[in-house]
Amino acid sequence: MKSGIFLPLILLLAGASCGQRKNSENATTTTPIMTNQSTETTELALATFGSGCFWCTEAIFQRLEGVNKIVSGYAGGKVKNPTYKEVCSGLTGHAEIIQLTYDPKVIMFEELLEVFWQTHDPTTLNRQGADVGTQYRSVVFYHTDEQKQLAETYKKKLNDSGAFDNPVVTEISPLTEYYPAEEYHQNYYNLNGSAPYCAYVIQPKIDKFKKVFKDKLKE
Repeated sequence: MKSGIFLPLILLLAGASCGQRKNSENATTTTPIMTNQSTETTELALATFGSGCFWCTEAIFQRLEGVNKIVSGYAGGKVKNPTYKEVCSGLTGHAEIIQLTYDPKVIMFEELLEVFWQTHDPTTLNRQGADVGTQYRSVVFYHTDEQKQLAETYKKKLNDSGAFDNPVVTEISPLTEYYPAEEYHQNYYNLNGSAPYCAYVIQPKIDKFKKVFKDKLKE
């Protein structure tokens, strides 16, 4: 990869397939949550990203100062109340995503975008490492017009600067609703750190992330 006006971009690619995760697949999700509404605390804001396996994305963003809460889920599809098994089929159109609540006074949306684009490969269409399918696509689901503008501007700068060897193909779309994933997906790395996928795929990503963003980490 090339370096330009941005920090060196670190691609933290998964070496195993997220599709290997198999347990409690028949658990159902809750009702959809509308995402164009403000959070209960007006000083906080929402952001929604998809960058492959949501276990990996969740584990990284949980460690950022200013991020208060993360819910893993599904968005961008055409099926109501999808299950993990249905999403994994690639037929529902959903992406695995995280929706995070953050404090803009501590961390700005632009900084979240920086972490987002530097912790996965946004140049591979519908794929992250060994995880293949539309459910693993790179996507920013924006909540406001400002988030849309910031994401589109950042994406353009990445492509214009040649920060990556190939064009960034990240989807930038409005988010109208999302479905929280089954309970066993929530806080997965923190609760299952010794599991093979966590130890051999997620942990190396976290280690690289901490080196690049050490000034943004929670104490």
